[in-house]
Amino acid sequence: MFNPLKGFGDLQKLHRMQQELQKEEVVVEKNGVRVVARGDQQIKEIVVDDIVEQRITEAINEAVKKTQELAAQKLLEMSRE
Repeated sequence: MFNPLKGFGDLQKLHRMQQELQKEEVVVEKNGVRVVARGDQQIKEIVVDDIVEQRITEAINEAVKKTQELAAQKLLEMSRE
């Protein structure tokens, strides 16, 4: 029998996973640059030669957001085929 709410449990798991990833951080330091990224692919901070570069952080987060929207759109298109 078809259960239209079956995928709802998967959505709840995905949401919980996203919340957990937001709590995780990765720090990379290389050549005078330090990048702090959250597990959900959001850049928290970029420091270049001890100077916080908020403009770069914002630009990268905007680019990541646009690629995620593009991926979601493509998945939606594929699910309609």
